[in-house]
Amino acid sequence: MTESHSGGLGASVRRIFTFPNPVNEVSARLVAGGVVIMAVLTITLDLQWATAVLAYGFVARVLSGPTLSPLGQFVTRVVTPRLPIAERPVAGPPKRLAQGMGVVFSVTALVLTVLGYWGAAQIVLIFLVVAALLESVLGLCLGCKVFAILMKAGVVPAEVCERCNDIWSSTPRTA
Repeated sequence: MTESHSGGLGASVRRIFTFPNPVNEVSARLVAGGVVIMAVLTITLDLQWATAVLAYGFVARVLSGPTLSPLGQFVTRVVTPRLPIAERPVAGPPKRLAQGMGVVFSVTALVLTVLGYWGAAQIVLIFLVVAALLESVLGLCLGCKVFAILMKAGVVPAEVCERCNDIWSSTPRTA
């Protein structure tokens, strides 16, 4: 294989495993709404197998944004383009952290389910529903808030998200 071919393949793989920046806030909120629906159905209909679907979706979105996520693809290719709502670009790194938090909850629920602790898994999924509901309905991204705190504390370097350096100016402050 020539160097140009291997570089092409590497570039293709990197492109697949790249999180978008910026992210369309409209699509992010719609994906969160999809997570709410899926998780509520998983809990109420005792669809224990669906915890694997939820976990896969979060892992896929952390790795590649909507590229490897069926829900992400459906939202970005089918739903969002048909809505009469303008795109609202927001910084990608905080949204990626939010998806990572979703990985923690969904994979924890999956592990609990596999180990036979379905009741505990349902409780974890309820927390996931609450976070996704806040994002989808109110536009309150808990992962984004955590990202802002980590930036302010110096845990996340400014270079990670130059656009986020002024994140506190858009966050309401209490007196």
